Amino acid sequence: MLAGCAARQAEVANADAADVVVTGTRVGGTLSSPMAPVTVQSAPPPPASAPATKMAQRSLWIPGIRLPTDPGREQYDGKEISPVHVVRQEPVSTFSVDVDTGAYANTRRFLSQGQLPPKDAVRTEELINYFRYDYARPERQETPFTVTTDVMTTPWNPATRLLRIGLRGYDLPAAQRPPANLVFLVDVSGSMGEPDKLPLVKSALAGLAGELGPRDRVSIVVYAGAAGVVLPPTNDAAAIRSALDRLEAGGSTAGGAGLELAYRLARDSFVRGGVNRVILATDGDFNVGVSDTKALIAMVERERDSGITLTTLGFGAGNYNEAMMEQIADHGNGNYAYIDSALEAKKVLGDEMASTLFTIAKDVKIQVEFNPAQVSQYRLLGYENRALREEDFANDKVDAGDIGAGHQVTALYEIVPTGAKGWVGPRRYDDAPPVTAAQGQAELAFVKLRYKLPDGQTSRLVEQPVPASALVIQQAPSPDFRFAAAVAAFGQKLRGDPLLGDFSLTQVRALAGAPGDFWRQEFVRLVGVAEGLGDRPVMSDDRPRALR
Repeated sequence: MLAGCAARQAEVANADAADVVVTGTRVGGTLSSPMAPVTVQSAPPPPASAPATKMAQRSLWIPGIRLPTDPGREQYDGKEISPVHVVRQEPVSTFSVDVDTGAYANTRRFLSQGQLPPKDAVRTEELINYFRYDYARPERQETPFTVTTDVMTTPWNPATRLLRIGLRGYDLPAAQRPPANLVFLVDVSGSMGEPDKLPLVKSALAGLAGELGPRDRVSIVVYAGAAGVVLPPTNDAAAIRSALDRLEAGGSTAGGAGLELAYRLARDSFVRGGVNRVILATDGDFNVGVSDTKALIAMVERERDSGITLTTLGFGAGNYNEAMMEQIADHGNGNYAYIDSALEAKKVLGDEMASTLFTIAKDVKIQVEFNPAQVSQYRLLGYENRALREEDFANDKVDAGDIGAGHQVTALYEIVPTGAKGWVGPRRYDDAPPVTAAQGQAELAFVKLRYKLPDGQTSRLVEQPVPASALVIQQAPSPDFRFAAAVAAFGQKLRGDPLLGDFSLTQVRALAGAPGDFWRQEFVRLVGVAEGLGDRPVMSDDRPRALR
């Protein structure tokens, strides 16, 4: 029903011959709530000469639904799926960590509306990192994270293996958290008037205000056709909520001016040794003043270098500019999240506030060198827009991702053991593995990490070998690892990865198992929705199936 509702809108509009008429309160062109009760009333009575139908005598209550929204104006910056690498030619893989989760929530939004997401909207690493995994907890802040590696047989290709690399950040106790200087930058332009935009922004930021400590300060800047300060720095949660309640939408979108004013206010209240961050809440539809993504990136990089970071919170549909939101957050050393419900707002700004705001390590880079005596080919699942050059790894001037308190980062490599059939056939002039590789046969790969402490300028190095014995699979993978593999497979299916072969969404759902965690249960249900929409994740015209 969901998948076909867009195609049936014209029929509903001409429902004079239908048995039932669905009515509901609309605000700004969409149903006011996905869970609001909607009355199903009987159709107008037939002429006296016509017999009344049984359907016309019924009155039912059904939960409201959100009609599919045409994403034609939404903007995404999708990258090509990572290619296969031959170890003898390219043994080293280098990338910046990514802890964003916006792509998962946005994918959920599409599926909840009965649509498959555009493939450019899906970033596999953000789907994987939406969930928490069973990694060892760091014991000391001086070594801010642990590194976990494990291997399993690839569910969609028995000839290959999945290598999982997991980081877990130090959980910063509340007593050790530095003071926070936060500037809420709220888009109140006309495009934010929908129920899933400004009202949800108010709820999300009001919840964050309730998490503040006695040393924290919040100020509020808004922008529409122009920008202005609504609330100077304060610790009064009631004053913050009151200021948010008074916000109303209207006008054009001078987002660049709003950012400039927010940064100025953050500089005026700068806390040395603390968190200084602008939190931008918008649909990203900048159309007045500085609106070019490259110009905005240049601005946030300047402010980042002065100690003020940027977190972006995306809202709404139809005109959503995800490409801009994700990129400026990455360059602003912050996080990007998409808020599609009050529950997601509580998760991002309540349950995960510490990891969202309090950085424990910055410029975190991962480098994996594969041993050609053990691995012939590999590919990294996701992280396409986080790839770094090999020489960038040791260059402390090259910016990379940050890790917040309690954050986790997971990366999955699909690897081909030497001697097994790979994606790339044998080459006529291949040489034998070098002597040093043969001498190091006890190692499958060598993992390196570089990071800086929050107030540091020089990176620290962590090194850890992955034993070759991990390739010998002696027992079934843990449910935790299987679930991570299921999420990766789901992301790659939605992106149209041809190397998944005939691995179906039904198999993805079976791989995920029957988890007890609420968020994991929701994932299994979403895979079921995608399965119901058809196991064909890539459409020729890249539009969600319900809109074709």
